[in-house]
Amino acid sequence: MRGLSRLLQDYEVGQKVSIHIDPTRIETAPHGRFQGLTGTIIGRRGSAYIVEVYLGDKRKTVITEADHLKPLTST
Repeated sequence: MRGLSRLLQDYEVGQKVSIHIDPTRIETAPHGRFQGLTGTIIGRRGSAYIVEVYLGDKRKTVITEADHLKPLTST
């Protein structure tokens, strides 16, 4: 079980995120091929986020909820 702070995380448009599928909420999970990819938040749809990722040289749009996203931190 993940902490509350992870579920209350709010993402801004343009923020970089990493997709990590949470197996406890499989109904809102993106397809498994997107596991571990990095993308950019481009909008919201209800309680879900729209994330733009590149799969090879193709641009894909993933719609998923915040429990499958992790913010990227710059190091």
